[in-house]
Amino acid sequence: MSDTKEHGCATCALRQKAQEKPQSLTAKLWRWHTNWCPGWKAYSDSLVAQGQPRPTP
Repeated sequence: MSDTKEHGCATCALRQKAQEKPQSLTAKLWRWHTNWCPGWKAYSDSLVAQGQPRPTP
């Protein structure tokens, strides 16, 4: 069993749509969502722990 945890944020369809059109309502909802989502915070922290930069919502 692996010690790394798979995060859905890496492949989230909502996140991908928000990145394609940063000024869209979808992007605004995504950014709002990332302010309180514990999954996004865990994903972000896991990337930092791996030495990668913190992702922007």
